[in-house]
Amino acid sequence: MLTGVLAGLAAGALWGLVFVAPRMVEGYGPVDLAAGRFVVYGVVSFLVCVLARRPFPNASQALAAAALSLLGFTGYYLLLVLAIRDAGTEVPSLIIGTIPIWVMLLGKPGHLRWGALVPGIALTALGLLLMMSPGLSPSPAGGGQGWGLSTEHPHFWRGVLWSCASLASWTAFALLNSAWLKRHPEVNVTDWANWLGLATGAGALLLWFVAGSPIAEMRAQPQAPLFIALVLATGAGSAWLATILWNMASRRLSASLCGQLIVSETLFALAYSFAWDGRWPTLWQAGAVVLFTLGILASIKAHR
Repeated sequence: MLTGVLAGLAAGALWGLVFVAPRMVEGYGPVDLAAGRFVVYGVVSFLVCVLARRPFPNASQALAAAALSLLGFTGYYLLLVLAIRDAGTEVPSLIIGTIPIWVMLLGKPGHLRWGALVPGIALTALGLLLMMSPGLSPSPAGGGQGWGLSTEHPHFWRGVLWSCASLASWTAFALLNSAWLKRHPEVNVTDWANWLGLATGAGALLLWFVAGSPIAEMRAQPQAPLFIALVLATGAGSAWLATILWNMASRRLSASLCGQLIVSETLFALAYSFAWDGRWPTLWQAGAVVLFTLGILASIKAHR
């Protein structure tokens, strides 16, 4: 169990880098960064299979990897991009932020009492409420008056539907990925990460074709070398290595405990953001961090 928890936390630490990377480079959209990261993930996976002589998937394994890649990587991200386009940034971010709670609720093992999950879920929910507080995130206008939630976007409710679809997509990925790994103990977690990467790399090319920037436009940006460095780092670290670590956690732990460990992504993202800004967290931010941490500890205790 300890190995699984540490692997899940390490995956969260690597995923958290994705949130600060867009702040480090200008001139590139979120789809450019995501597609670049996923393409690197696919290339790294292919090279590992070839150079380390790891097996390639058979037909059924490739089909499973393609379906789960669509749910957890390119399809999920495309749905999120559509949600942000129609409803702005804030509402989709808050809806997506409930993923750990849904995974905990839907992934509860049969022997675990519902009452055992209540402390972890309650602490996580309270942390999310603090994240929606005026002190944590400024409004888009920079007035510091909360998230600035608004239904003034012309396709706001369509964006809410896209947000719910992206929420369902990644929740399904977490549950089905965990179930697949437990049904196939003969498959090495690194091999499964490589097979997901092959499918994700192919899907990323389609994602970029649908919603990315033209290559000429990206090459002309003054921070193109930094962009390349970031997609290489996040592709190899936040995608390939993080997926291996998440597979380790998913195989060793119940889906409900893995759901709680997803909160570590938010914790590390906040820590990296504080470091990048060179500041300490506000009272609201510190409170959210404490509640998230206590939620993780409570869930680990409940699953012992």
